[in-house]
Amino acid sequence: MEAIPGRARAYVGCAVLVALSALLPLPAVRTPWWAVALLAVLYAAGERIARRSFAGTFYPVLLAGAFLLPPPAAALVAVPGALLSHAEQRPVALRRIWRAARLVIAVWAAARVHWALGGRDAVVGSDLPYALVPAGAAVVVFCLVLTVLDGGMRVLAELVPPRRAWRGLFARSLAPLGVHGLAGLMMAVLWRSPYGPVAALLVLLPMCVSWWVFAQYHRERAAHQATIRALVQAVDIKDGYTRGHSERVGQASMMIARELGMDDERVEMLRFAGILHDVGKLGVPTRLLRKDGPLTPEERRVIELHPEYGHEIVRGISFLGEARAAVLHHHERIDGSGYPYGLVGSQIPEPARVVAVADAFDAMTSTRSYRRARPVEAALAELERCAGAQFDPRMVAALCRALRREGWHPAVTADEPQPPRPRAPAGGRTGAHR
Repeated sequence: MEAIPGRARAYVGCAVLVALSALLPLPAVRTPWWAVALLAVLYAAGERIARRSFAGTFYPVLLAGAFLLPPPAAALVAVPGALLSHAEQRPVALRRIWRAARLVIAVWAAARVHWALGGRDAVVGSDLPYALVPAGAAVVVFCLVLTVLDGGMRVLAELVPPRRAWRGLFARSLAPLGVHGLAGLMMAVLWRSPYGPVAALLVLLPMCVSWWVFAQYHRERAAHQATIRALVQAVDIKDGYTRGHSERVGQASMMIARELGMDDERVEMLRFAGILHDVGKLGVPTRLLRKDGPLTPEERRVIELHPEYGHEIVRGISFLGEARAAVLHHHERIDGSGYPYGLVGSQIPEPARVVAVADAFDAMTSTRSYRRARPVEAALAELERCAGAQFDPRMVAALCRALRREGWHPAVTADEPQPPRPRAPAGGRTGAHR
């Protein structure tokens, strides 16, 4: 997204002013400039390596600075690396300035808390385990400041609803930052020891090894996601009438999962399940997917094989976990009249029950050549009517609550307008489609 809203630019401007106020006392502070320069170079180099390897962030050196230096000097360590960091999206300069401002504020706040709790004396005297107390408090404050700033940017730049903008940010970042904080504390203690800064640098070696391992995992996951995108694009090309349908089912599945209070990992899994639920159409003859008019019973039986085809396609993607069951069972019905195995009630895996509702909802609210899209409220009313027979009532209720609160803004079904042609619905089930 190249366009940054004016309100987000103003937010960055305010953050810059706060950051500058944190740095202003520098001339009056006794600062070991050689230490500031060395830590700044280390942070800039580490940040560049980390972002090239796995788009991560190199925090141990920043936190070591917070444990070693006066707050304004510690905050200054972040500036060169942030301003020279790689930015993939435009405007590059604004993104770099924002990154620098948020880090300056966070490091300054962490250093202030650390010094206020006597952390400097604990580091100088290698007073362990007491040194863990001010260091831990500093890490929590560092994480909290970043969470507040990033959540505000999500509201202003990405238009995320305020009730969701900060959800999970603090919890997800606290554990990794805790590890970085321990490494930073070890650096600071060794720095102040008789062995000096050279020994402190050795702390980074095991962290570099662990980051390399994590980078391999990150690359593998990125490769899986690229495979998923390719599969979905292949389905969209083969069945143009459902173009975009997979992404919308993934979105609706996420809404249901969040409404049910599932953790972030399961929410992401259900997004993948929704995106991939129709991947088995790659095994169905194109002439059947694009056939004018109603299907014969034999043709319908061929169409109904697509969940099994899809399961065979995704079964080797290990990180999908429960999503594979959703691909196989998303056409099962609570009353046992679904396919491919006629499972009943709780025999149907929970992810499949989620995707079934999301799938039917998008099918009803998307325009097809043989009918216009239903209004959202009409589709929800139909889902509620069929709850307990075709759909899990709990999943239907969750989607209804989420949509009535947040609304639904689906994309156009096809990228290009399709000429109308007579084509009968694929069957009598609510929201059924091919």
